[in-house]
Amino acid sequence: MELREEAPHRYRIDPHGPMRVPGVVFASRKLLRDAEKSLEQVVNVATLPGIVGASYAMPDIHWGYGFPIGGVAATDIADGGVVSPGGVGFDISCGVRLLAADTDQKGLRSALSAVMDGLDRAIPRGAGPGGVWHLTGPGQLERILRGGSRYAVEEGHGEERDLTRCEDGGAVADADVDQVSARARERGLGQVGSLGSANHFLEVQRVDEVYDETAAAAFGLAVGQVCVMIHCGSRGLGHQICTDHVRLMDRAMARYGISVPDRQLACTPVESPEGERYLGAMAAAANYGRANRQLLSDAARRVFRQAAGTRLSLVYDVSHNLAKIETHPVSGTRRTLCVHRKGATRAFPPGHPDLPGDLREVGQPVLIPGTMGTASYVLVGVRDGDAFFSTCHGAGRVLSRHRAARAVGGRELRARLESAGIAVRPRSLRGLAEETPEAYKDVSEVVAASEGAGLCRTVARLVPLGVVKG
Repeated sequence: MELREEAPHRYRIDPHGPMRVPGVVFASRKLLRDAEKSLEQVVNVATLPGIVGASYAMPDIHWGYGFPIGGVAATDIADGGVVSPGGVGFDISCGVRLLAADTDQKGLRSALSAVMDGLDRAIPRGAGPGGVWHLTGPGQLERILRGGSRYAVEEGHGEERDLTRCEDGGAVADADVDQVSARARERGLGQVGSLGSANHFLEVQRVDEVYDETAAAAFGLAVGQVCVMIHCGSRGLGHQICTDHVRLMDRAMARYGISVPDRQLACTPVESPEGERYLGAMAAAANYGRANRQLLSDAARRVFRQAAGTRLSLVYDVSHNLAKIETHPVSGTRRTLCVHRKGATRAFPPGHPDLPGDLREVGQPVLIPGTMGTASYVLVGVRDGDAFFSTCHGAGRVLSRHRAARAVGGRELRARLESAGIAVRPRSLRGLAEETPEAYKDVSEVVAASEGAGLCRTVARLVPLGVVKG
C-alpha cells in the first residue's frame, strides 16, 4: 500500500481493492515506524458496509483484534451501516477517570507513603475475581448494568457531581440486560470495583505543567496539585460480551450478504436484530465499566481522607472503547452514524450539547494515560476536530508483554522507579515488568502529533508520584 503525507501529521491511503473510503492516519514519521501491520487493519476497516469519511487511525495506533487499537470508523445507519464488536474491543468501556485533590505535592509529602499503603490494601486488582463491592446477587448486578455510576451513587458510593462530570451522565440509556449472557454475568458478579491487570492502573500524580490556563481552571487543575488517575474497564463481563457477539455476528453475516477480509471484523447492520442486541449488551457493559471506576474512586477517596485528610473531586470520566450513535455532517448533510472508537477518545468541542454546563464553553476534557515513570496528559476537544471529534487514548504499545518482561526484571524496574521518587505498589513483579515504559511509544510525541493534526489541544501534563498496578 502507498502511504502519502497529505498535511503535517496526516497521512492517507487511497482507496484500492474493496476499500469504500480512504485510510487516514494521524501520526509523525517516527510514530509510523512500528505501524506497518496495523496499517493493514486500517485498510480492512475501510471495507465495512456503510463506512463514511475514512478509516481513521490515531497516533498511538497498534495491532488489535480486527480493528487497530487507535482506530475510528463511522457507519451511516440509514445506508446499511454496520456495527462491529471488533471496533470496540474486548474491554468494553475501558476508559480513564481523573480526580483532583484539594492539596498539592508539598501538602501530601508526609502522608504519601501511608496513602500508597492504604491504596495497596484497598484497591483489588489482578486477573481473577475480587472487587470493592460485594454484590448481594444477580438482581443487584442487573441494576448496575442498567444504572452504571448513577446506581453506585444512589447506593452511597459517590456524590452528584460525579454524574455531571461523567460521560453520558454516568450511564448509557440503551442498555439491554437481556442480551448479557449468563456466563458474562457470572464473570462480572465478583469484579465490581477492581482494576484488573495488564496496562490498568491507579496512579497518584502531580500537575507538572499547565499549557492552557483557562481550560485548566475550568477543569479544576493547577500546577503542583495532586491528582488521581484511574484506568480500567468492564473486566471479564465486557470480554465475554464481545466474545459472545462476535460469534453471533460471524454466523449471521452471510444472511446480510456481508463479506469482510478478516473474520475478526464480524459485523451486521446496526438496525438488524444482531446489531441491536450487541449495542444493548455493549451499553450494559459500558455501565458496568462506569460503575467499576466509580467504586474505585470511592475507595481512593476513603484512603485519601483517612491517611491525608484530603478530598478528591472528579474532573472527568471518559471511555475509549465504545460504539456510539451520534449525528455528524457527511458531505454537507447531517447523518446519524454509529461511531466506533477503539483505543480512541471522543473529544467534543466547545459548545457541544452533550457536555456539562460548566464545561461547555471550554470543551470536553480528554484524559491520556502515559506509562509508569513518564507522564500523562489532559487535553481538550477543539472546534473542527477531525475523525468525528476523536483523538488518541494513550501511549500505544510497541513491545508485547512477553518481550517487555524479557527486557527488564520486575525488581530492577521497581528499584528504578523508586529511585526516581515514584512509589510503586504492584500486584506482581512480572506484571510490573510487562508494563515497563520501554514497551510503549513516547506519550509526549503521541500527544504532540494529536495536537499537530488538529484533533485536540494540550491543557496539562501530569507526572507520577505513586502507582498501583495489577
